Amino acid sequence: MIRPVLPGDVTAVARALLAVPESERLALCRRIFGGAAEAAVHCCLLRRLHPRWGDGSLSAAARRFTLAEEPFLDDLEYLGCTRLVLRELAAELENDRQALARRLQLGSGRGAVST
Repeated sequence: MIRPVLPGDVTAVARALLAVPESERLALCRRIFGGAAEAAVHCCLLRRLHPRWGDGSLSAAARRFTLAEEPFLDDLEYLGCTRLVLRELAAELENDRQALARRLQLGSGRGAVST
């Protein structure tokens, strides 16, 4: 679970992806998401920044890497990077939603009396 995502988070990750070859972008995107999730848990448990990934935001995790200068939104390569970030974000949110639904389902079975 990552922290709530702001537009600047998406921009920072897209700029990090833009700075690497296309063949490396998906792996880097997932690494950034993983680092942000790790930092979010670390911050929640220890009440301090993660030494490597920061405060749990995507922006902090992305800033561990080189960021390309921010281009205009009509830059097709940048748009592709932004779409990749948004796809991964949607997948992450869907996974979180499903995990929560499973936890709620398991919780509703506790204490149930079978007849």
